[in-house]
Amino acid sequence: MIRKPPSKPQHQMVEAWKPEPGFESAYDEPDTPEFVLLRELLLARQRSGLTQAEVAEKMGTKPPAVTRLETALSDQRHSPTIATLKKYAQAVGCKLEVHLVPSKSR
Repeated sequence: MIRKPPSKPQHQMVEAWKPEPGFESAYDEPDTPEFVLLRELLLARQRSGLTQAEVAEKMGTKPPAVTRLETALSDQRHSPTIATLKKYAQAVGCKLEVHLVPSKSR
């Protein structure tokens, strides 16, 4: 059962996410692809109303794996596989789409 998350202004959502591992360091670099992906993951998880532990259960893994996934994106230590991102997306009721965007420096 997917719970409908309460609507909150952005500043309240940011405050709620600050305790999430890796959020602060990712928030300092908002234009990096890793931050954009982290923001997408966190927004999708928030919309789904699921905790990291609940996402982990739906992915068939343990909660620390979801924490590592979100943290890895913020500190650029590790890039998750497409398969892992697909599992995460499915767990939060989404589908994964990858897009290539022409760079402005061409």
